Amino acid sequence: MRTKVAIIGSGPSGLLLAHLLHAAGIESVVLERKDRDYVLARIRAGLLEQVTVDLIERVGVADRLHAEGLVHEGIGLMLDGESARIDLTGLTGGKRVVVYGQTEITKDLMDAADRRGIPILWNCDNVALHDLKSDAPFVTFTRDGKEDRLDADFVAGCDGFHGVSRQTIPLEVRREFERVYPFGWMGILADVPPCDHELIYSNHERGFALASMRSATRSRYYVQCSLYDSVDDWPDERMWDELAIRLGPKAAAAMTRGPSIEKSIAPLRSFVSEPMRYGRLFLAGDAAHIVPPTGAKGLNLAATDVGFLGEALTDFYRTGGEAGLDAYSNRALARVWKAERFSWWFTMLTHRFPDQTEFDRKMQMAEIEYIFSSEAARRVVAENYVGLPVE
Repeated sequence: MRTKVAIIGSGPSGLLLAHLLHAAGIESVVLERKDRDYVLARIRAGLLEQVTVDLIERVGVADRLHAEGLVHEGIGLMLDGESARIDLTGLTGGKRVVVYGQTEITKDLMDAADRRGIPILWNCDNVALHDLKSDAPFVTFTRDGKEDRLDADFVAGCDGFHGVSRQTIPLEVRREFERVYPFGWMGILADVPPCDHELIYSNHERGFALASMRSATRSRYYVQCSLYDSVDDWPDERMWDELAIRLGPKAAAAMTRGPSIEKSIAPLRSFVSEPMRYGRLFLAGDAAHIVPPTGAKGLNLAATDVGFLGEALTDFYRTGGEAGLDAYSNRALARVWKAERFSWWFTMLTHRFPDQTEFDRKMQMAEIEYIFSSEAARRVVAENYVGLPVE
């Protein structure tokens, strides 16, 4: 087989890139290690910045997003029961965020790929990338027990943190920066209405908690937990009781309890791999960077990456110019590091750390109280939360 761009990974970044290329008349093939049902069964967050909504609109796959997405104009920030609202819209000149599940985005992009004839090859094992420093890279893989090969002009690595793409870049070329946090998030998904129409981030003496949602009838809650905990340590009753304490009496009174339909513990890390280009290979999304979920930046960074990459590839095929391709890594990383900074800062602000001293706690409390009292401080939070301008 031959195509212009081989895309490794059928998550939202790989699929969105395929649609951006399709809109520009550029052929691509998406290779996915798992099957469609497996990909759609993955539960992920879905708080979208305007830049992500704009890209989904650009490829014509936004109808369900606009019909079902929940527009948010603010968030709540709590410290030991005291709270303040961060007016995202008022503090940023009208910007908002939209809650729409990543699984739903993936489904919309998959369905549109079927309609448009964008090829997705499922169950591709033993994927390997070859000749990336040449003008004729290719990908080998096994599918249905048969070995196959896909030749391309370029390879887009959208296959996540554990994928093959980043690992193909030689160690002497890539630099990796990482911070692993000493706690995780215990998450519960339940078909109950959310306790508030906006997200609530709570810094409590017992640890962080987040009240979120996937829709008007499906809630997603998280509590900070030990990395040594297991899901079995958090039966539904304990989870709801702990949320009621950490989120405070007002949220607790509005909380509807119900049986969980999914529970999981997610570790938190900050991670960046540089550069995001190696020859004809370009990394995007979690293949190149991970952020703790506190700032809701992971999906949005992935969308921005493929937006930049789509522009660069379109310019190459229209004009033959490589300036956009040459600038891709630095352009993407400039935005990545700003989002990493905010996600790190917001995580440090809202969580209790095992080695936290009394001085550390007092500084944390003072900073949150400053945000409560200062419009300028709230504006800084708001402009980062809704997403910094694309440069």
